[in-house]
Amino acid sequence: MTSAQSPVRPALAIFALAIGAFAIGTTEFATMTLLPLFAADLHIDAPTAGHVISAYALGVVVGAPIIASISARMEKRRVLILLMAVFALANGLTAFAPTYGSMMLFRFISGLPHGAYFGAAAIVASALVPRSKRTQAVGRMFLGLTVATIFGVPAANWLGQAVGWRWSFSVVATIAVTAMVMISRFAPIHPADPETNPIRELSALRRGQVWLTLATGAIGFGGLFAVYTYTASALLDVTHVSAYFIPVVMAAFGVGFTAGNIVVPYFADRALMPTAGALLIWSAAALAWFPSALQHPATMALDAFLIGIGGALGTVLQIRLMDVSGHAQALSAALNHSAFNTANALGPWLAGITIAAGYGWASAGWVGCALALAGLVFWAISVLAENMSDAAQAVKK
Repeated sequence: MTSAQSPVRPALAIFALAIGAFAIGTTEFATMTLLPLFAADLHIDAPTAGHVISAYALGVVVGAPIIASISARMEKRRVLILLMAVFALANGLTAFAPTYGSMMLFRFISGLPHGAYFGAAAIVASALVPRSKRTQAVGRMFLGLTVATIFGVPAANWLGQAVGWRWSFSVVATIAVTAMVMISRFAPIHPADPETNPIRELSALRRGQVWLTLATGAIGFGGLFAVYTYTASALLDVTHVSAYFIPVVMAAFGVGFTAGNIVVPYFADRALMPTAGALLIWSAAALAWFPSALQHPATMALDAFLIGIGGALGTVLQIRLMDVSGHAQALSAALNHSAFNTANALGPWLAGITIAAGYGWASAGWVGCALALAGLVFWAISVLAENMSDAAQAVKK
């Protein structure tokens, strides 16, 4: 589809979508680094402040299916602009949150547009290019999120340290407004299928392959979060590095995350499911190396880079969900981010159990490896079920 304003330029349209992804990625990850600052300002302890992060994740999980279903019949560019407007408002309100309760509410609202935005953006991005390049287009859109882990998160943390954590959320709100303007200017009009409705979108939940793909992401991706959450503490207590080295390792993760979303989609466009399986094996190996890599700063930085590459699984599974959902793409594309926020809760929780049990920070790596392998099991079931279905269809013909 082409915009009524001007001919569509796919590169600019995807860049506009990526700006929104950058804003979302910055606020999602930076909030973790700003936790000590707003905890002190709001007079709450760190564990209580952690509930603010959980509130955002809950908003993602709740908002993705509801908003995607309700907005299924709306033109996608309008949906993206409205979602960014809500996101900008909620982050702006977070900057002025006077109490712990109000901040919990504003972070919950901030999370509501997250999954639906990425779902709609993936649909628009994939429609801008030939089918053989869909994963590459979605990967370029996701670069906004991955680049946020390299530049946006450190910048937000620096700003919070320099002038106060509230300014960090104000800047995110400003970036979101910028995304609204750019999407309005460069993204094409993408009318919804007139036969689409919330009931048809919910029909995706009757498809076994949708659930298998969501399980692959929710469990398999949990390994990355199991390690990412505790990397800073492990570096201080096991590797014995200076606190100033922690951003270097986190940046290495972000560089790997970005590199993965640039390179991996080229393979996924040629062999989608084999690429997903290879990524899970890659992640399992990189996560298993974590306990040994912790013994030296250089190997830890390298392992963080390798773990980050495995983050491209999100892009690959995004396309997989769109392929197996039939005519209910809006809901299934958005649910991908509900699955990954489930992974964001599952991985750290399980790793936290082993750490609290006395197995040490390094045990997060083994937990992460186990989760990646468990995700591989669901991937294998999905492939096997699909092959059996194809064989049955061939027999009928």
